[in-house]
Amino acid sequence: MTDVSFSDLGLSDDLLKAISYLGYESPSPIQAKAIPQILKGTDIVGLSETGSGKTAAFTLPALQMIDLEDNFTQVLILSPTRELCVQVCEEVHRLGGKMQGLRAVPIYGGAPIDRQITQLKKGAHIVVGTPGRLLDHLRRKTLKPATIKLAILDEADRMLDMGFREDMENLLGAMKKDHQTLFFSATMNKHVEKLIHKFGNDPQEISIKGQTKTVSTISQSYYEVRNRSKIEVLSRILDLDSPRLAVIFCNTKRSVDECTEALIARGYGADKLHGDIGQQARERTTKRFREGKFELLVATDVAARGLDIDDVQAVFNYDIPQDPEDYVHRIGRTGRAGREGKAISFVFGRDIYRLQSIERYTKQQIQREKIPTQEEVEGVRADQLFQLVQTRLEKEVNRSYRHYIDRLLDQGHTATDIAAGVFELLRESMGREGQAIDEDNPNFKPETQRKDRKGRPDRGDRGDRSDRRGGRDGGKPHKKDPNMTTLFLSLGKAASVRPADILGMCYREGSIPDSSVGRIQLFERHSLIDVDKDVADKLIKQLSDSKLRNQRFRIGVDRMS
Repeated sequence: MTDVSFSDLGLSDDLLKAISYLGYESPSPIQAKAIPQILKGTDIVGLSETGSGKTAAFTLPALQMIDLEDNFTQVLILSPTRELCVQVCEEVHRLGGKMQGLRAVPIYGGAPIDRQITQLKKGAHIVVGTPGRLLDHLRRKTLKPATIKLAILDEADRMLDMGFREDMENLLGAMKKDHQTLFFSATMNKHVEKLIHKFGNDPQEISIKGQTKTVSTISQSYYEVRNRSKIEVLSRILDLDSPRLAVIFCNTKRSVDECTEALIARGYGADKLHGDIGQQARERTTKRFREGKFELLVATDVAARGLDIDDVQAVFNYDIPQDPEDYVHRIGRTGRAGREGKAISFVFGRDIYRLQSIERYTKQQIQREKIPTQEEVEGVRADQLFQLVQTRLEKEVNRSYRHYIDRLLDQGHTATDIAAGVFELLRESMGREGQAIDEDNPNFKPETQRKDRKGRPDRGDRGDRSDRRGGRDGGKPHKKDPNMTTLFLSLGKAASVRPADILGMCYREGSIPDSSVGRIQLFERHSLIDVDKDVADKLIKQLSDSKLRNQRFRIGVDRMS
């Protein structure tokens, strides 16, 4: 099916208006094939990879089918994880944005059940939920299956792998036999076939398969690097490429915590997602990342499925995954909707065998790259600094500083010397102090360095030597978040203060919520801290009598910001 527009699919005017408003130009293959069949009332088995547009493929016809005058549940969407529930429900609201009175609610474990009961009793046209919590509501009779006209199983294979088979069967079995069922899955296996055979009504299979398991718009590469050097190599790559949004995957919660702490200490805008973080904090973090409030999300595989953000420009496998399929799902977070993306992996020792397994599984070669040198990073910073100064000179320069320049000239300094001094000060205030690593040595041979195999993180390399004071742009001007307030703290590098010290004090003694602290800039005799506006006053008050490295300090709103 080629040259098909959304208006050819039989969708209502309200839906077409929403699609146009959101900027979607033409349907993806799965949307073009599935939507007309679903609108006919046909049961569907949709086989498509992550990022193919399947969410809209079932959401658009589901929205068209509901009667807004009937204030009860008419569509039920089953999803494997709470993150995916929230994201699918957000997509329902986006695509149904022109439908007055539409109500859709996410239902999942880990959230207060009383609030969910209230929402269901008020009436929700569409319910998106995880099987376990939906079954709980079914038993409490707060979810009434008799009114459901359409049931959708999103990532059916994943739900079965997670042990939800019995819950799914109980939910589907409680519905009327004449309801329509849609099965969406990345793979077809015997367990999915069994479920379809048991609950499907002569379903039509729609399969959208690519030649490879990864997207062609994603460039894949790897670096051989020891655990203790990972954070430095990651910093160099970030400084060279400056991705607007990037996801960094780690295999363990501890690795996530340490990587995030090291990145924040170096001045990057970073936050984390893993299983020990409360549900509300995870939702808040995902929302802030989607809105671009910080650029680096460090996560375990809890975020690999269902993190649906189109603008992720790079994915880093800080730790190489055990399972090749996890690799595919991880890198599927970038290169979405036809955009270009990068997938970069760090390997060492036996990791190379896992990498070879991934190449066999994906039928694609992953290119080995040379670790960027400190000189290369400094060169890029120098170019960025030159562009910054050149842009300023092309505008009207503030002449109030002219008398300072005249005084320096009177003291015998040449114009070239003055400019060189200013450039040096700018470079120091905007750059990140690099770290020499063994991999910089031309005689370093990764294949002979096997002591790092066990993956023990080197606690001495947690990025606390200095910060990266230029923030997210590696030397470019920092665009301040309007929801953040910059605080002035009267201690800096001269007092042996580290960004990690400031970060720990803010959370430990300031008693502020997770993710409240943004960029930390460390100068010789003072520091600047970006914090959420809502907590700025509280933090100033809480820290008014505190000490940092056994020294008193002043803290308040920075008057220069």
